[in-house]
Amino acid sequence: MRPKLLIIVLLLINITTYAQKRPESYNYLRGVEAVQNENISEALDYLNRELTENPKNGYAFSWIAKVRFDMKEYGMALTAADKALKYLPKKDTEYMVFGLTTRAKVYLILKDTIKTVEDYSTAIHIAPKNTFLLYDRAQIYVEQKKYDLADADYRKIIALEPGNVLGYLGLGQIANIQKRWDNAVKHLDYAVRLNSGNSSSYALRAEAYMGLEKWDQVADDIISAITLAWDQKALSLATTIKEPGLTILLSKLKVQAAKSPNSPMWPYLSGLIYEENKQYQKAIQSYTEAIDIDVSPIGYQNIALCYLELNQFDQALDNINKSLNLDSTDFYSRMYRANIYYEMGKAELSIAEWDQLLKEEPDYAWGWYRRGWYKELNGDHEGAVEDLSMSIVLDPLYAYTYCTRGDVYFKQGKLDLAEADYKKAIELEINQDEYDCRYLAYQGLGQNDKAIEELNVAISRDSTDAGNYYDAACLYSRMQDKANALKFLEKALEMGYHRFAHFERDSYLDFIRDSEEYKQLIERHMALHKQDNQPGVVTKEPAELKVGEVPFTKESGVCTVKCQINGLPLHFVFDTGACDVSISLVEANFMMKNGYLSSSDVIGSQRFVDANGDISVGTVINLKSVDFGDFNLKNVRASVVRNQKAPLLLGQTVLSRLGRIEIDNHDQVLRISNSGDGR
Repeated sequence: MRPKLLIIVLLLINITTYAQKRPESYNYLRGVEAVQNENISEALDYLNRELTENPKNGYAFSWIAKVRFDMKEYGMALTAADKALKYLPKKDTEYMVFGLTTRAKVYLILKDTIKTVEDYSTAIHIAPKNTFLLYDRAQIYVEQKKYDLADADYRKIIALEPGNVLGYLGLGQIANIQKRWDNAVKHLDYAVRLNSGNSSSYALRAEAYMGLEKWDQVADDIISAITLAWDQKALSLATTIKEPGLTILLSKLKVQAAKSPNSPMWPYLSGLIYEENKQYQKAIQSYTEAIDIDVSPIGYQNIALCYLELNQFDQALDNINKSLNLDSTDFYSRMYRANIYYEMGKAELSIAEWDQLLKEEPDYAWGWYRRGWYKELNGDHEGAVEDLSMSIVLDPLYAYTYCTRGDVYFKQGKLDLAEADYKKAIELEINQDEYDCRYLAYQGLGQNDKAIEELNVAISRDSTDAGNYYDAACLYSRMQDKANALKFLEKALEMGYHRFAHFERDSYLDFIRDSEEYKQLIERHMALHKQDNQPGVVTKEPAELKVGEVPFTKESGVCTVKCQINGLPLHFVFDTGACDVSISLVEANFMMKNGYLSSSDVIGSQRFVDANGDISVGTVINLKSVDFGDFNLKNVRASVVRNQKAPLLLGQTVLSRLGRIEIDNHDQVLRISNSGDGR
């Protein structure tokens, strides 16, 4: 027994001795204090002084590694972390873990996940009960698609700390990735019960509900996540959600806006959703509502981008200038202004804007690329080559810069240089998921069949991206294949790619631009685009102006009005932000079974009415008659919403046909001026 007792005593002595060995020098302590106070230059000054006096102070190196990492100086951070781990006492587990995790984060930035996992695994071996280390390693395993290993780490977290929400979040995340939606909801329900203040739980559960097509729950969880934090996962779901979930979410955001009239968050989020769905007028309206509550540069910036998409360049420029009036230093607003100038045909102003931006940010590779591209379009080939070459020096891995410079060299007759650039672009784009210009490079080399093959890969990767079809039009135009160029350009236009000003300046379309087919195609789609994006009211020459008042009730800021749908009295929420009329499944089935709807009112032919006469989710129906006070509208499209408790909404398909609407809150009436007779 005595030898064992002696070992324990010696261990205690060593721990006590070690505990006394952490540096207490003036420079070291002041350096650490400066780090904690975020005085970076002061921290580096003191810590470097410490290392001058004590060059093997692993503790000082560990703090320098952290500072360099925070400064995004990853090479210096890696060097400092290596030295920290070399000189730190191995028995000081706290600092060893600190050094290992700092180095692991550097490796992760450098995309070396193997070394990242090795460092986390070493740290976990040192501190096996540290749940944060387990979670971080599990997340790397998820990126590596090693879901079994990630699952084991998440379950270890739960075993160590049954109340730790991270384990359940991880299990829910894996279940979502594997589309085990019910299983994901189970884990995430528990995560919410453990900690109702964690936005990630709601965001991940919203994703699971989306997989289950439970749109009402999707909307509720997105709102919960964003209420807690501007959760990026929830924001991504909100801006990509499609019908029928889109209408439900927008409706609930209106309710949130009514409940919190002093918060710009909800109209701003509605604006983001409308913008993502190419409903730019509605997006502008929502952003304007947000600005009315709280003026902000980002609000005007978003409005400017919407006007840019609408090809209303004067309004775009006006709003981006409003953004810059509030924050003249905003780099992104100035970049957007440069782009607006280009779309307006003012290439010189665009280049001048970039001149100033690049003086301030001379190491911004994409900026040099962008200015070089503008110069090339403006006919300054020498200036374009100079800027594109600078971009390549700063970022030698961006394939599109080589492809663009290759095009300029080709126009200059420098065929050897062009060929080298095209080959370099192909060499860089080896991953099919990242193809960006590979097909253009093959075309530049004269390998048209290979170019078409690579183009088809890019389109199949994302067949919903209108930009891919525009790129196809450009490729076929370069190949002087007018029929295919026009076909793909029309496809891009039909899918919402409406950069008409760019079409007129893009040299890739030179071959087809003067053809009558091109001119007719652009003219037709410009007219359609203008018609589709007019603000809501449809006008018609009136026989007489009809004015009426419709009473409404108001609760929590929400206006409710009486309507008759095909003769059935109902109460609808008056919602200027909703896209169309929506009714719940309960009302739709009641109307079908009681003669207010018939099978002929169902638009479409796929899985709408079942054998019991019930209407299925996603159905679009025609309402023969909508009576709104003294006004009667004929043949109104409406969507059926799964949620039985969803509010009945009167959206723009009705409101845009009523005419001018004024809300009189004092008398609680909607005052409507209409020149139609039940359109």
